[in-house]
Formats: sequence, structure tokens, C-alpha cells
Amino acid sequence: MVQRLVQFGAELRRRRLAAGLTLTEFAQLVHYSKGQLSKVETGAKAPSRELARLCDATLDAGGTFTAMVREGPSGEDPTEASTGDEEVWLMQLSANGGSWFHPVGRRQVIIAGAASMAGMSIGRPASSSSTEAEKFLEASRTLFDQYRQLGQTGNPGLLLPTLIAQTHLLRELSAHAGSSTREDLLKLGSRYAEYVGWLAQEAGDERAALWWTQRAVDLAAAGGDHDLAAYGLVRRALVTLYRGDAEHTVELARRAQTSKVPLRIRGLAAQREAQGHALAGDYDACMRSLDVARALFAHHATASDAPVIGSMNLSDSVAMITGWCLHDLGRPKEAAEALDAQLAQVSSRALRTQVRYGARRALAYAVAGEVDHACDLTGRLLDGAMTVSSATIAADLRSLARALARHPLNRSVRALTPELNAALQIVNP
Repeated sequence: MVQRLVQFGAELRRRRLAAGLTLTEFAQLVHYSKGQLSKVETGAKAPSRELARLCDATLDAGGTFTAMVREGPSGEDPTEASTGDEEVWLMQLSANGGSWFHPVGRRQVIIAGAASMAGMSIGRPASSSSTEAEKFLEASRTLFDQYRQLGQTGNPGLLLPTLIAQTHLLRELSAHAGSSTREDLLKLGSRYAEYVGWLAQEAGDERAALWWTQRAVDLAAAGGDHDLAAYGLVRRALVTLYRGDAEHTVELARRAQTSKVPLRIRGLAAQREAQGHALAGDYDACMRSLDVARALFAHHATASDAPVIGSMNLSDSVAMITGWCLHDLGRPKEAAEALDAQLAQVSSRALRTQVRYGARRALAYAVAGEVDHACDLTGRLLDGAMTVSSATIAADLRSLARALARHPLNRSVRALTPELNAALQIVNP
């Protein structure tokens, strides 16, 4: 570790001097104090990933500094989910509004005995006519869109019990429905399961997110839809992205971009690959992936009434993700401007989307040195952040708090800090 710190500092000093910059001038460009940078150059202080990205962009180092602070790859996919024989779903709803879910293998149920699982039986789906199954399918399809809208405006934990129950019902009903609707029930069940996985990640439970993503892939395959497996890779890449694992993010996203996969999924995968490259500080590879995503979305046409895969709330997802990536590439001012333009087009009803990208915009302004504006933007976000209670949004809010902490004498920072810290305790305690 000490050797890496010394190497980083020596390389930073070498490139800074080669660029003809004094320490004071460089500090003004990256918006870090001269004292902090001096300690980094001498190896007395560890550089943050954020500083490494800013050094790469400011000194045109092509990802050199980012690579020096990145953890070494494990060589194994950290998101591989075990399938096992977990087929029985148990849910407990408490009187105080809390809920608990756990998948249990059928063998465990047999060993424990039915008596130990005692509860009030509410029956199971019986064989139904094709008309009844089709009506239930239609209603469930309409409900799915409503649940997605609700997911934009509330705590994910409030929706999860209902969505899990709905997924279970679709799965069980498919076993008793006529062959003509069985596949459609399973496909829709897979979309419910995928959405549960996303909400589980928002709630901060990566393990549950991965488990539900695998269930979604399994249900889709049982319904004859093998394309969702590729989107499952994109979802797993989101987990590695938030872990800061650039290599596995890129690897998973690339695996999802085979020629047989629908254009929209390939476009979403290309976007995720771009985010992985940005995390690694590779500007050229990031821009190439974004160009690929843009071309794929341009040729994509929705041919069915099936639920849209991915976000429904971005008018130009590539432009928004470009802003996201520019921040990770150490170009915060460009990122802030790109996010400004795109956030203006997000519906006021899409609160979670507004807060997610709004937090990244505020972070970009803070890192770019526009501290007062960053504080103003953050103050407007906090009520929404506490409402949607997202673990992924909290990650950017924590980064924002660290960026603002570098300006302890700023009046706006001093006024905002207590509110920001209180919000973080609620959003992701």
C-alpha cells in the first residue's frame, strides 16, 4: 500500500511539472486544497478515486491514475447467484408494517414438517378457464405499470411484499392455466421478478437483488423468453458498478451484447459498458460504447405491448448516461451541463429518477468547484431523497457530503451539512 501511495504521488508530481503547473495552479483546476495535494504527492495521504479521475482528466493521463487506485480484480464474477433448490417462498408481515421474505428449499420444508410452517391457509390457484386466466393476465399487466409508477414516488420496502406476492401468483397460476396463456403468465411473472430485484437493490440488499434477477431469468426461460437472460447480465453489471468494480461491469455488459439479443437490451448493455469504462477512466472506450448504444436505440422499435425493459422516464437515456459517465471520467463541469439539460426533460412524477440524477448533478457541481450552486441543488433534493429512500442514491449523496466537506468555511456548506447528514441517516441508515 505504501509503495502504491508513493508511486501515485511521484507520477502526479512528474506529470504536473511536465504540464507546467505549480501545485497552487493544479489545486485550482481540481478544486482540492494545496495542502491535500502536497500530502498526496509525498505519499503521506491516500488519493481518493475522485481525485484520481480528476488527475486523469486534467493531466490527460488516459486512466493512469484511476488504475493506480483501483482494487485488483478477483478473477471471479462477484454477482454469480446460486440457484439451489429454493422453490418455496415464505413471507412474514408484521403488525408494525415490516415484512420479511425468505426462499426455502423444499427439502427443508419436508424435514421441518408442515406443522412447523403452521399458518392460516389461503388456498392455491385452481384450474381455471382460458378466459379467467386471460383476464387475470390483463389485470396484472395493467397493475405492473401502476407499480412502476408507485416505485418512483415511495420507499421500495412498501412495494416489495405486494410485488413478491404477485410474482408468486403468476408463477403458480401458470401451472394451472391453459397452454395458450401459460407462457404469457410466466413472461409477465419474470418482469415482476426483475422489478423486485431492482427494488431490492434500491433497498440496499444486493444479495436479494441478485437472487430475484436470477428468478426473473428462470421464469422468462420457462415462458420461452431467453432474451431476459441478457438483461439479467445488465442488471448484475449494475451491482458491480455500484461496488466500483469496473472490470466486471464491462465484462458482464459485453456478454449481454450478442447479435441474437434484441436491440434495446443490447443498447442498455452498451450503456452499462460505457459506465464501466468511465469507472476505469477510459474516455475513448466509454465514448465508443455510448455511440454504439445510441445507434442501437435509434434502430429499436417497440413491436409489442409488453412492459418496457429499463427506465421509462428518460427521453434520451444515452444523453443522461453520458452526463453520468463524464463525472466518473473526471470532467465534472461537462457532466453537470449534460445532466442539467436532461433533467429538465424528466417528468415531475418521476421522483426517483429526478433524485437519482439530481444527486449526481449536485455532486458534479460540487467537484467542479461551484459549491454554492451544489448546495442549493442538494437542498432541493433532500425531501425527495428521504421519500424514495434509495441505497444507490445514498452512494452519491455520501460522495457529495465528502466533496462539500472540503469547504468547511463555506457558508452554504455549513448551513446544509446538518440537513444532509440527517437525510443520509434516513435514506440509508
